[in-house]
Amino acid sequence: MPTYIAFLRGINVGGQKKFPKADQMGLLKDLGFGNPRVYLHTGNWIFDTAEGCSKAETRIANSILKQYGWELPIVVKTAPELLSILEGCPFPEGVKEQSYFTLLHHPPSPEHTALVEAITFPKEEAHITSACVYFYAEKGYGDAKMNNNWLESKLKVTATTRNYNTMLKVLALAQNP
Repeated sequence: MPTYIAFLRGINVGGQKKFPKADQMGLLKDLGFGNPRVYLHTGNWIFDTAEGCSKAETRIANSILKQYGWELPIVVKTAPELLSILEGCPFPEGVKEQSYFTLLHHPPSPEHTALVEAITFPKEEAHITSACVYFYAEKGYGDAKMNNNWLESKLKVTATTRNYNTMLKVLALAQNP
């Protein structure tokens, strides 16, 4: 069975939508996914299923809504897609290690992409692809103007952001069950 990674957005952040890691693992098992794993407590799920990204995403979203009453943005990728995203990072090694990956639910329109590409903020750099916005902020992500919420509003695409180290670790877990 193929391995998938679900990135849930907005859980266990700032005391909102508390979803302990053990409960996340329990939900994955209840959904019947094979070889379920959870990395950290912020919604990085690795599992095997034959049903594909879209169906897995729908089942996860419906289960969370039913059990917790939350509508969460969820982005599901295959392990090869995640590897491709990591390998496609345009930043040099030192910058890449300090960069962020805003994973997109679907490709943004050319018009919205052009709009974002026309906007610049000092000491922030972004590269937009159909699957990811590669982002680097010299001052760090916490003070960035071009954050996840900003990108979602401008690109009109559901997204969730992870740092380079999280991306590496999740991919390693997906490739080595």
